[in-house]
Amino acid sequence: MDLLQQAEVYENRTMSHMSTSDRVAASREGKKLILAINEIYKKTKDSHLMEVMKRLTVKKKKIEKRIKGRLAA
Repeated sequence: MDLLQQAEVYENRTMSHMSTSDRVAASREGKKLILAINEIYKKTKDSHLMEVMKRLTVKKKKIEKRIKGRLAA
């Protein structure tokens, strides 16, 4: 499963010193991985794949939060 290896690399990637364009690219890559794993999950219903998707989603949300910035109150 090359897809799971890509997911592991994405998960272990450091987020420090990333430019905005790097964050956007990382967010898109995360979305692509999640959707690809989801297609396999629909067929197999493997719980390990669901856990991987959850972890990738958490990482992706952190990156997107950083892209959007903090809202001024």
